Amino acid sequence: MIHPWEAKCNAEPNTFISTSNELTELAMKLSKELNIDMHIYEGGIMKNGHIYAKENENKFDVIISQGGTAEAVKKLVNIPVVSIEIRFIDFLDAIYRARQYGDRIGLVTYMTEDIKDLERVKTILDIDFQVFPYRTKEEMKKQIEDATALGNLTLIGMGDCILETAKVKNLNGVVIQTGEKQVKEAIIAAKNIYRLGLREKEKAERFKTILDHSRDGIIALDKNDVITIFNPAAEKIFDLSADQVLNRSIKNNINRKHFCNIYGDGKHQLNKLVKVNNKQIVLNRLPIIVGNEQRGLVMTFQEISQLQKLEQKVRTELYKKGLVAKYSFDDIIGESKIIKDTINQAKKIGKTSTTILIAGETGTGKELFAQSIHNISPRKDGPFVAINCAALPENLLESELFGYEEGAFTGAKKGGKIGMFELAHGGTIFLDEVGEIPLSLQGRLLRVLQEREVLRVGGDYILNVDIRVIAATNVDLYEKVKEGKFREDLYFRLNILDLRLPSLRERKEDIPLLVMNFIEEMNAKHGTKIKEVTEPAMELLKEYDWPGNIRQLENFTEKMCILSNSPIINETLVEQLLNGGLYKTEGPNIGQGNSGETITLDICNIKDIELQIIKEANKLFKGNKTLLAEKLGMSRTTLWKRLKEIEAKEQC
Repeated sequence: MIHPWEAKCNAEPNTFISTSNELTELAMKLSKELNIDMHIYEGGIMKNGHIYAKENENKFDVIISQGGTAEAVKKLVNIPVVSIEIRFIDFLDAIYRARQYGDRIGLVTYMTEDIKDLERVKTILDIDFQVFPYRTKEEMKKQIEDATALGNLTLIGMGDCILETAKVKNLNGVVIQTGEKQVKEAIIAAKNIYRLGLREKEKAERFKTILDHSRDGIIALDKNDVITIFNPAAEKIFDLSADQVLNRSIKNNINRKHFCNIYGDGKHQLNKLVKVNNKQIVLNRLPIIVGNEQRGLVMTFQEISQLQKLEQKVRTELYKKGLVAKYSFDDIIGESKIIKDTINQAKKIGKTSTTILIAGETGTGKELFAQSIHNISPRKDGPFVAINCAALPENLLESELFGYEEGAFTGAKKGGKIGMFELAHGGTIFLDEVGEIPLSLQGRLLRVLQEREVLRVGGDYILNVDIRVIAATNVDLYEKVKEGKFREDLYFRLNILDLRLPSLRERKEDIPLLVMNFIEEMNAKHGTKIKEVTEPAMELLKEYDWPGNIRQLENFTEKMCILSNSPIINETLVEQLLNGGLYKTEGPNIGQGNSGETITLDICNIKDIELQIIKEANKLFKGNKTLLAEKLGMSRTTLWKRLKEIEAKEQC
């Protein structure tokens, strides 16, 4: 019978094959005391306990039993079997109890060394008993028959089958009782074996998981070059199943033609490009050396295509960090000829991967053009990394551009840091205000441009980078070369393709488009409800030179939207803001007698003389209507009307 008992603690998958009822009770008692779960099956070798063990071995990790039953189980199963120790004293105790029934005793027991010792002490103990040893179930049956054939005697054995046989034959029977200590030790030993086996299983499963899920193909050989490991990635690359190659020599194998390229001379090899099944792979070959002897070989390899996919995944992760160009040429606003020509030129040079130098005043949109160029280039799917070279001190700029290794300097991050050039691998790096890079770093930048190689700060190995460089400057770089502040060789390396961005004063006809676009953005940003800008107000905006270019115009538009008390921005607000100090522009000093400027007038009616004065004064002020209106003592609106009259007369 089976006595399952579920413990309230962690279960231990052991089974106990008991040979007697007393042993079953003892095993149940100890399992509770030790807090160890066991499945107990009562039935020794005569009741096929060993067969039960064989049929259920996949359910358990360790089996506990005793005597001949334990030995029979060991021969059948492939899991550990713990034998309960049968002491010499246990035999003597059974013999002593059997003497109570008479002097004739038959001891049926599994053949052990202790049996020979018992034979030798028969004379000393003055006890008449005969030993009937066995090794198998069949032998045990025969020995029991031989013992009972002797007639009146007491049977001694290890299982309840002895008592049952004695009862049938009308004889007395005694069961050899195992000590509680020995049973306890056997249970604990089984528990320890299980836990040790569990750790080994964990190691094996961990190893198998690594092999099965590794992106690398892995082949391992023993010292005789027999293939012992052929993981799923290797199966895929070689288009072979593990069953086709395992336990076969790599040199004498039906599939050996597949392995010639990777085995080679069997010596150490790293990062070698080889071709297998029309696939390019990167091979590493690593001998296993124990002492001074090679005991095997491990080869790992990965498809180039897989490496490329991994690189693409890394780039995707970089995009999540914001290393992506957001703007395109569609985001550049303007209808003027000069901006259209600039865009067309940028599109033409953008379709290459050549280094570009963008020149333009502050606020002309250099990064906007750089991002647009990236997004039409062959590198559009790669990262776009931007850095302002004037925004960081020299030591910090160096570590940001080139990265650094762990411990390169005090405060360096654990594990080091990847640099901007590495982040831009496969894409574009935008170096804004490149003219501000210190001379001490210009040599390192030149090497990156020439060799496409990066050495991290504190590093001792070279990293290859595949990048396009777009540099930008708001100063005349060649003047800096003449002044000795910028390396000439670096200048020519940067200035392979050049792009000049026009200032806003060169494209004033684009101001209305820009202003209305900025108004839409500010309405959304601040919740304002500006609908339009009056024509005189727009004329004022067009007259101003905008030294800060588009960025200044954007900021000014934001100010107008916030401060306007009306949905329509008029010239009064614009004039007030332009004359507020930050936007005021000096003009000629008319009417003060020290300007050296004179106006010649034709004699005519008063109205025409007024128009002549306005026309000639406008020339002196070079179109600055704000100062002209102020000097002539008239409002901006009146001045604007008079200028329209002059324009109409000239057209006639």
